[in-house]
Amino acid sequence: MKDALKLMRIPFSVYLMPVFWFAVSAVDEINWTRTVAVFLIIHVLVYPASNGYNSYFDKDEGSIGGLKNPPKVTAHLFRLVVLFDVLAVLTATVVNVYFGACILVYLLVSKAYSYDKIRLKKYPLISTVVVILFQGAFTYLMVQVGLGLTWSEINNVYNLSLAGVSSLFLCGSYPITQIYQHQEDARRGDKTLSLLLGIRGTLVFAAFSLLLASGILIFTYYQTDQLWRIIFFLACTAPVVFFFTSWFIKIEKNQAEANFENTMRMNKTSSVCLSAAFLLMIFMY
Repeated sequence: MKDALKLMRIPFSVYLMPVFWFAVSAVDEINWTRTVAVFLIIHVLVYPASNGYNSYFDKDEGSIGGLKNPPKVTAHLFRLVVLFDVLAVLTATVVNVYFGACILVYLLVSKAYSYDKIRLKKYPLISTVVVILFQGAFTYLMVQVGLGLTWSEINNVYNLSLAGVSSLFLCGSYPITQIYQHQEDARRGDKTLSLLLGIRGTLVFAAFSLLLASGILIFTYYQTDQLWRIIFFLACTAPVVFFFTSWFIKIEKNQAEANFENTMRMNKTSSVCLSAAFLLMIFMY
């Protein structure tokens, strides 16, 4: 059971926090009781359930996100996944019935990503679209549903633009998480986007997507006279630009630099910096 819990990779949820804080930062009046509840449901139950289910079918022998040396998969893992799934849907429904429905949809899609009879993970373009849509825009809007926003508050051009930006950020970061797993994915027959693009192609694609996302976000804030948000965003993400650029240069000289350790550092840097930017927007203005 201890190994099963380790494969749920609860600490790895920190890398997905920026979308949550991004969604909260767009809310005018924040109900903190709901916010804490939604945060815990998504990051302590939903994401770990998805991670565990993915590990159950992948049976990875090499490093995976958050675990350099994953333990062997056992039947305990599947039971734990089911428990987390049920708790996630039930607690989300208590918060808001529509939020519960969103959680159920998210969990079902995440299962289709890994389930051996469907396994969207085998198809590079389809799996990428599914991940960036559901971990990006869908999660962004799902958080706001959980927070109790009205339809008019959610369904407006400004908010939907930000939801789209969240997917573009995922479009840039998602292939990077696969960059060190090319051999493992090829062995299983999973043609990931990163494997399709190659190491250099993955970094170029990521740079373009992240630059596009940042450009649209800055333009959206500028159009709505929120220059202070632009300052927070640029100041907090400067370390990400520095790390990514220096890592790119190292990989150009030696592709062995595209390893698990550096990938996790990149993920941690971008996650912490983006979360910091959106937290500043929430608390400092």
